[in-house]
Amino acid sequence: MRIGLLGTGPWADMAHAPALAGHDDLDFVGVWGRRPDAAKEVAERHGTRAYDDVDALLADVEAVAVALPPAVQAELAVRAARAGCHLLLDKPLAATVAQGRAVVEAVRAAGVASVVFFTTRFQPETEAWITRQAAGDGWFTAQAQWLGALFGDGDGDGGGDSPFAASPWRREKGALWDVGPHALSVLLPVLGDARRVTAAAPGPGDTVHLVLDHTGGASSTLTLSLTAPPAAAGATVELRGRAGVTLLPETTEGPVPALRRAADALLAAAEGGRPHPCDAAFGLRVTEILAEAESLLTDGR
Repeated sequence: MRIGLLGTGPWADMAHAPALAGHDDLDFVGVWGRRPDAAKEVAERHGTRAYDDVDALLADVEAVAVALPPAVQAELAVRAARAGCHLLLDKPLAATVAQGRAVVEAVRAAGVASVVFFTTRFQPETEAWITRQAAGDGWFTAQAQWLGALFGDGDGDGGGDSPFAASPWRREKGALWDVGPHALSVLLPVLGDARRVTAAAPGPGDTVHLVLDHTGGASSTLTLSLTAPPAAAGATVELRGRAGVTLLPETTEGPVPALRRAADALLAAAEGGRPHPCDAAFGLRVTEILAEAESLLTDGR
């Protein structure tokens, strides 16, 4: 499959581009970015071509991978779908529910495949664990903690050493929208959809605490942060129910192999016509839950 990359930031350069360039079943045709100079640099590093015109790239490929801020991603995903391109998207799908709905409608109208990349869902150990827990029942409650130290020393003001620390959309939307999708991508397939966000409260920095009521009868609590002290950073998910207690396994695998598996999923969906569980519709549902939580936090303040 001929595929192009939209985006030239750190995530595009360190994850998407090497994943596409190293995939045996993909022909990495080219890169487009909002900064032509950056597109040229990324293209040269990964042995492909830079495009100045996004529509020219869309015309030359069968699919696109998108590594752009959520609002920009949503706009270009609609454009790419209408051009007949399959979509390998990043989380969160969009910055608003309306934007996410527009992506889903464009995907359905065009009949293209879509996969949203939630890292944990495309790592073998964690994916297998999610599948096993989803096959069971009797879950009573779950606790997810997704704590990052992206913004430095925990006060929300530091820049940290990460290339993502200066990201304007992460600064604006915070942990709820950045790491919240990861937690939801684990909890929803196991406990069922969230009937509602029953509570949302702010914590230190950009930290938020959520309580969800799930269709399977269980409740879950989420603690999300990008301003945790470095020594406290990490991700854990604990499930408790009739079968006892189980923890999401840890993995040290980087994002590139996981992105290649997401590309495999896109290829399978495009060839077989069956939607992947992490398609744009699932990305929209995650966006709806995030927006509901954000509304509760705003009202609470």
